[in-house]
Parts: sequence; structure tokens; C-alpha cells
Amino acid sequence: MFIELVERPPAPPSRRRPARTADDDRLTDLALAARAGGAGDVDAFVRAFYPEVWRFLAFLTDVEAADDLAQDTLMRALGGLPRFAARSSARAWLLAIARRVVVDDHRYRAARPTTYVADWHGVVEHRVSGPDERIALTELLAGLPDDWRRAFVLTQVAGLGYAEAADLLGCPIGTVRSRVARARERLRSLIVTAEQRAVDTKIS
Repeated sequence: MFIELVERPPAPPSRRRPARTADDDRLTDLALAARAGGAGDVDAFVRAFYPEVWRFLAFLTDVEAADDLAQDTLMRALGGLPRFAARSSARAWLLAIARRVVVDDHRYRAARPTTYVADWHGVVEHRVSGPDERIALTELLAGLPDDWRRAFVLTQVAGLGYAEAADLLGCPIGTVRSRVARARERLRSLIVTAEQRAVDTKIS
């Protein structure tokens, strides 16, 4: 099965940040180059990060809000580049800014009732290559409670560490681990049900 449902062993107590990938390093280098102020480097930074920022914001809010929020996020990031010291990856830094933008937007809209529909499909589409696998994973994830799905998508699909996911979701790391564990159990149950239904269909 394409979804890894085996529980990860608990990480030992540590303050070490999650290991960066080659892509993290590439994007961080782009951010550091943009910090130097070259117009071409700033443009490359925006072009590299905009799609992922947009998908992340669409996941946290909705596709209609994501356009404006992505622009706001990148404007804040460009303003903060002189202070970016690469202590974390540029991706984690930028997604943390995106989350703060969402929080600020929610506060702004608090006086006016509005409904946000979490659109996590873009994250799945970006991270899962095969169309059949994307469809299957999307259908399975639709059966999860929102909190479980967000924790699972961030850590198991988007590839963030538990600490990064906890920071982005604004909850303790233990809560993220608990939600991911519960999501795995629910997904196992959904997979078993789907496989049994397929067997019953063939028999009939």
C-alpha cells in the first residue's frame, strides 16, 4: 500500500531540528541569495515559493482566500529577508509566516462570520505523483476528522517534522503525534473496509 501506516518510533528527547532535504537546502540558498537584494534573485525566490505557499494556505483556509494570503505572506517574507539567518530551513520559516498570516486574517474576520473550508487536496496533488494514488489517498483522507487530517497531511504527505507541524498548527507536539496515530488507525480501518468491499464485489 502506498501509504506508510507503520507508527514511527518515538524520537528521543532532543532539541535538534529535523534534518533538511536537498530541496530544503536549495530553497534556503534561494532565500539567502534574495536577501542580498538582487532583482533576479528576489524574482527566483518568489517563483520558487509561491506555489507551495499557495497550496499550504489553501489547505489551511480555502482556495479563494489563498491568492490574497499568499501575496501577503510573500510580502512579509520579503520584508523579513534581511533578518533571515537560515537557522531553520527557508521552507519552515516561510510556512511559519504563512500560518501567522492566516491567524491574523482569522482575527480580522472574527467580527464578520465566515466559513473556511480546509482545502488539503492541493497538498496531496503536489506530493503524490500517481493519479490513481492521489485519488485513493484523497478519498481516504476525506474520511478523517479535520484535526487528524491536517496533522497527517503535514507530517506524512507534506513531509514536515512533528515539531514543525506543531508550530504551524499551534498545538503541542504530543497533540500532533496523537492525531497522526489516530489518523493511521482510522486509515487502516478504512483500507480494510475498502479492500473487503472490493473482494465482496468480485465474489458477487
